[in-house]
Amino acid sequence: MDRVMKPPPPVDGPTLPDAAAERAPAQDDAPTVRDALPAAAPDQPATEPRSWRDRFGRPPRGPLLLGLAASLLMVVGGFGAGGVLVHDPLLSNSPLGFWRYGHGRELAAFTVYAGVALMVWAWVRLGRDVLAHRIGGRAVLTVACVWTAPMLVSPPLFTRDVYSYLAQGGLPLAGFDPYAVGPEAMPGLFADNVHYFWQDTPAPYGPLFILIAKFVAWLTGDAMILGVILMRLALLPGLLLLIWALPELTRRLGGRVPVALWVAVANPLMVIHLVGGGHNDLLVVGLLAAGSLVALRGGHIGGIAMVTAAMAVKASAAVALPFLVLVWAAHLAGSQRVRIAKATAAGVGVFLVVFAACTVAAGVGLGWLPALSAPSMIVNWMSIPTAVGQFTHTLVANLVNVPMQPFINVARALGGLLLAYIAVTQWWAARDGGPDAVRRAGIVLLAVAVLSPATLPWYVSWGMALLAAAAWTVRGLTVTVFLSVMLTIAYYSHGEDALYDGPYLLTWALVAVLAAVSLRRPDPLRLSAGARRRPREASEPVPAGAEPGAR
Repeated sequence: MDRVMKPPPPVDGPTLPDAAAERAPAQDDAPTVRDALPAAAPDQPATEPRSWRDRFGRPPRGPLLLGLAASLLMVVGGFGAGGVLVHDPLLSNSPLGFWRYGHGRELAAFTVYAGVALMVWAWVRLGRDVLAHRIGGRAVLTVACVWTAPMLVSPPLFTRDVYSYLAQGGLPLAGFDPYAVGPEAMPGLFADNVHYFWQDTPAPYGPLFILIAKFVAWLTGDAMILGVILMRLALLPGLLLLIWALPELTRRLGGRVPVALWVAVANPLMVIHLVGGGHNDLLVVGLLAAGSLVALRGGHIGGIAMVTAAMAVKASAAVALPFLVLVWAAHLAGSQRVRIAKATAAGVGVFLVVFAACTVAAGVGLGWLPALSAPSMIVNWMSIPTAVGQFTHTLVANLVNVPMQPFINVARALGGLLLAYIAVTQWWAARDGGPDAVRRAGIVLLAVAVLSPATLPWYVSWGMALLAAAAWTVRGLTVTVFLSVMLTIAYYSHGEDALYDGPYLLTWALVAVLAAVSLRRPDPLRLSAGARRRPREASEPVPAGAEPGAR
């Protein structure tokens, strides 16, 4: 059993009251948003739930249907404006082919973005119910699953990465080393659909993911549409692991289960990018969350093995391993230094066994380690060090003509030093182990996402998989809404970079601000007559006699 730890500090700013949240509106200086699932009514026997609604919670109908409509719009629009195949066997040379070209494609893009806007609206409405304690974790999960289901069969949305995955799985089947050559070495349907930027780039993913990609490519052959769907299904266990781990992980880290599920599972970034885009980060976040929970339960070997498996998909997950070592050390005998040394030795042994097994099963070597530098070829301002380098160059270039790359290189080196400092200080602060070590692992994973040489929107999911379980504040959740919207639309629906399209970003920034404010103020523009008479805070309690989750 874990030693009793001090409750972790809130993620940011002020918080909602515990019990008082159901009696009064949220205030900026209120206590933390912390609560378990709603308790059963006193008159109900402590038996197995009698109905589907009793078991899974009564989901709020408005957000559920609104988000479902949003998902369907994005799926339909995705067939014309998503990351579609170069030669689509369904739409090419058919009466529906207009959807991919000219005005038809513009209409498809409008359909996708209308779906994104509706999804954000549905998510914010669901968040209001969560903050007001009108619904519990099961209801949030039910709504999120309904929103996510259509994405399993959609074309890739806001990315083309899944085609790179299939090509990297096809390379070893064709006799190539995916860590030595890029997809262009294997001409055909696989390579044709890979984004030009990655055509000659070796796979930067670990041996476990190469094994998964190879299996999917072997099953589907040249059936690319089937390959996209099966790749999503192969990554879906990551979402299931996250859903399994979050409730108990949240109770251990001091958060609220409905809030954690709303932040991590119902988030548009999860629904649209990780599932709709088919990113392998989905498997990483599930293994991170599940491994952390298993370690906190005392299954230290299993926890480190699961996080090692996450690293065998993406190397960034390795950041969490030293923190799980501290969780293990807290259960050993001896001085702190001796306990950490013992746990480190044992953890390294588990890591070597699991990683070697993945490598042998995939039939590859360690060539992926040099390939880890591939993402650094991405240059955009989502990476804080890269943004600093670009901005500094812009200032200097007004005075003298100099190349940009040296500025970016220096800023990235400084960012690496800052990241190392954050990692070391957070690890040392977590030396007593327990749930706080997991929370601090989430902080470092989030820092890795934004301080690495390159940042992509779905990278923030690594840290959020753990931080979602911590104690959140109203202000922190409001900021999360804004950032989630901006990260969701940072790329165009067809997968190209939108980070330098000023009017596009400004438009969505206004939408993001409106969504963030709407989390606490249901009608911030005061468009309804009722809102002009008396604005109602999102956290205002349900009127007496009303059934939670009924609206």
